[in-house]
Amino acid sequence: MLDIGETGVQKEKTEEEMRALYETSMKSLQNGNILKGKIININGDTVIVDVGLKSEGKVSTSEFTSKTGELKAQVGDEVEVMIVGREREFGLLLLSKQKVDFIRTWQKINQSFEDGTYVDGDIVSEVKGGFSVDIGVNAFLPISQVDIKPVKNASSFVGRHLRFKIIKVNQRKGNVIVSRRIFLEEEKEKKKSEFWKNTKKDQVLYGFVRNITDYGAFIDLGGVDGFLYLNEITWGRITHPKEYLRVGDEVKVKVLEIDPENQKVSVSIKQLKPDPWLKVNEKYPIGEKVKGKVVGIIDYGVFVELEQGVEGLLHISEMSWDRKIKNPGKIVKKGEWLELVILGIDNEKKRISLGLKQLMPDPWDELAREYPVGSVIKGKVKNITDFGMFVGIGNGIDGLVHMSEVSWSRRKKSVTDTYKKGSMVDALVINIDKGQKKFSLSIKQLNEDPWSDITEHYHVGDIVEGYITSLTDFGIFIEIENGIEGLIHISEVDEAKGKHPSELFNIDDKVRAMVLNIDARNKRIGLSMKAIRKVEEDKTIETYTRDEGALSTLGDFFERSAKRNDAENT
Repeated sequence: MLDIGETGVQKEKTEEEMRALYETSMKSLQNGNILKGKIININGDTVIVDVGLKSEGKVSTSEFTSKTGELKAQVGDEVEVMIVGREREFGLLLLSKQKVDFIRTWQKINQSFEDGTYVDGDIVSEVKGGFSVDIGVNAFLPISQVDIKPVKNASSFVGRHLRFKIIKVNQRKGNVIVSRRIFLEEEKEKKKSEFWKNTKKDQVLYGFVRNITDYGAFIDLGGVDGFLYLNEITWGRITHPKEYLRVGDEVKVKVLEIDPENQKVSVSIKQLKPDPWLKVNEKYPIGEKVKGKVVGIIDYGVFVELEQGVEGLLHISEMSWDRKIKNPGKIVKKGEWLELVILGIDNEKKRISLGLKQLMPDPWDELAREYPVGSVIKGKVKNITDFGMFVGIGNGIDGLVHMSEVSWSRRKKSVTDTYKKGSMVDALVINIDKGQKKFSLSIKQLNEDPWSDITEHYHVGDIVEGYITSLTDFGIFIEIENGIEGLIHISEVDEAKGKHPSELFNIDDKVRAMVLNIDARNKRIGLSMKAIRKVEEDKTIETYTRDEGALSTLGDFFERSAKRNDAENT
């Protein structure tokens, strides 16, 4: 059986609990209190929220609507709301979500300021000295705190959703100042610390080109700049980094050297690929025909790129069989593609020798067949030098007529008087040296050697005239006809006692002399000026022979004359 006394006590207890619950409920229903509830209905412009009390509450849908007009509420969502009043007609509580959001926002801002944590927000507009930022409340972002580097286009930041650090708060006045610059600097330092801790040599990283110089580029590797030297950009030819890179480009690099103590990093792009020179001998055997692009022209030849990182030199001497090329730029142009031959490879110095003329017929191969020794050619005088004349026969080949082969005459003046640059001449082929690229010609040998019948034209005692070709210590050489020279010994020069011939005569002076002797084999003629004077003084040789007695030879006569002269002089 139930004890009546105990039942009375229990009833008394229940009434007390109900009274306490009522008092608590009433306190909870006071304006300004914040309650947690659940959305149970959305009807037109009203959101009904069950806050767990006797009476339900309603919130305007405008407090759940985003700036774009989208309703951010669904039945079943849990929300925090504040009691702001009571509806008289139905007794529903009047609730506000925005007031709670406002309180929570300031709590978050104060907590973030104390902890040094970051907040996200939208840059709404430009204002004097900076920007207005929505972080739940309006905050001010000074222009100096927008970025690490100076801001060039402030309007470009408007509308961007960014992260900030709160640097000043005054809730009473509703003032908040934020900085993006501090956030960026702190993030950069964190990344730096992680970089120096985790990055190793030979590691592959991604980065962005931050700055470009004449000698390389700075790559942002995430808080740390690595330097990419010009010669580490590509295996190929490069004169400036801008040929391959632009500021802002994302690049993949390999760490070459890392120095945490001095905080220096050097990186490479090209070393992510194998050195093309490792397979040069395999890809470019000597004698192989290849195609390449002209990438540089210099005085002594042309640089040709066979592939990225592999260049060869086409020397000026290998461009044409014509050895007179002085300017390679007149034969090829930069950017032109050429077909060439591999002549040689130096792996140690990374040099390849190329040939162009080897793909053309060698005119020297045809020369001997077309102009054998002993044949006569016709050509144009290209040039006249101290040692001879160059005669062009086409195909870039010039033959040399040495000065000794121009004429039987030794008088150089007669050569310049007879031949002019551009004139056509006939010449005899006397030698072809393909190895030395020498083609020797002769003009004089087209005519008979005047010494071959010298004794038929000249005799001892003949008086001749000629032009002085040389003045020496021992006498004077005169040319008495084309190719025939004679010597007037110093002892046979008239009035030459104690004087050098150059004091008495000049080159090309015309003089007379008597033939004393002829040596056809050795091509020598002895002449005398004194003999003529003696003959002219005594009129005839017979007079001398009669006065002096019988003389067996003309030589005896001159010997006797010389003795007589000595006697007269003494």
